[in-house]
Amino acid sequence: MRFLNTWEIDEEREGWAKHPILGPATRTLANLRDAADANSDGWCYWPKPARAAARLMELIARDGTWAYSFRSGSERDDVTVSEYAAALRPLKAFRTRSGIAFDIEEVR
Repeated sequence: MRFLNTWEIDEEREGWAKHPILGPATRTLANLRDAADANSDGWCYWPKPARAAARLMELIARDGTWAYSFRSGSERDDVTVSEYAAALRPLKAFRTRSGIAFDIEEVR
């Protein structure tokens, strides 16, 4: 499972801010991270939110290589709305089970 730390989440959020799918995806991940920080010892110490976000982190970073980085200048047309919707399902289930509120941004 790929894990994005706090710095990487912020970097991805800023880099993909204008992307129609990765923008909402990275903001959702940052919202989850912030909720985990506010309700536990922190994002890096509580494994349940990270496990729920595994598909989302994989969608954002793929294999972690330069080709999938916003710094590469790539437009990232490999990401689909349906893939993003599938990555949100475990997050919504986690939000329901845990009772921790955080915003999930849908793609319009």
